[in-house]
Amino acid sequence: MKYVSINGVITPIDQAVVSVMDHGFLYGMGLFETFRTYNGQPFLLNHHLERLQAGCESLHIRWQADEEQVRAHIYSLMQANDLEEAYIRYTLSAGTDILGLPSGAYEQPTVVIYAKGLPDTTRRVQLQQEYSNILSSSELESLQRHLSSRSKSLRKLHTLRNTPEGDIRLKSLHYMNSILGKQELLQYEDQPATAVEGLMLTSRGEIAEGIVSNLFFVKDNRLHTPSLDTGILPGITRAHVVELAGHIGVPVEEGLYSWENLLAADEIFLTNSIQEIVPVTRLLAEDRSYAVQQQEVGIITARLYAAYEKEAYHL
Repeated sequence: MKYVSINGVITPIDQAVVSVMDHGFLYGMGLFETFRTYNGQPFLLNHHLERLQAGCESLHIRWQADEEQVRAHIYSLMQANDLEEAYIRYTLSAGTDILGLPSGAYEQPTVVIYAKGLPDTTRRVQLQQEYSNILSSSELESLQRHLSSRSKSLRKLHTLRNTPEGDIRLKSLHYMNSILGKQELLQYEDQPATAVEGLMLTSRGEIAEGIVSNLFFVKDNRLHTPSLDTGILPGITRAHVVELAGHIGVPVEEGLYSWENLLAADEIFLTNSIQEIVPVTRLLAEDRSYAVQQQEVGIITARLYAAYEKEAYHL
């Protein structure tokens, strides 16, 4: 990554600066969205911009989403960095203001876009093209084997998910809670470290979400995910998976669940906009390890993954 975009201007990283009086720096007042491209196009961009717009309104940051302009800025940045596919972070900081709490709305936010490369997806596209809309038993088995290679373990953390900034959790620049969770996760020295996600609970002991992911589990052919009442981020991929589940006839329940519910689950998976749908085949708590489905990827997880990939790649 050689360049970033600041307020629409392509800027070399070593020349990219934001004012020390920016309230994103001073007070964490700002928001961001992360998403990825497929065939060079940002996926679910309209939903990300809708969430960003709603967050700006709640923080009294004067900003108006313009999807066409955002797409143009992303395209220009990808070209500058010579990227065919990219991980995009779209950051909107409140902008400069007084040293102290503001007395009014933020009128001139700062927008910074980052883009970095993603691994080659050619084989993934070929893999998806092999599958029919209604997966046969052999196709399911093939897909389950593929997903097993990218599965993760999920470790229960002592670091609790803090309460939201307002009525709902914002994807804000104040990311200390997640960083503390990541620091705790690294202390366990699980190997490989990239194949383990940390699970954060609420102060009431309910399962909430991963450090950088939303959580789903399957029990008796019904899909479950923690309610937004737990204070989790209303993830864009989370909402899309709920929608896809309806398309393939899988009932979905949002509720309040415990660690014991996970231990009894038939399938578990995580979601975020970059990693998409990631199966969990092992649960970790202190020095204990629990297999999920005998460490096999479940059928509903595989079907949802296939539906997600086909839509993302327009297959």
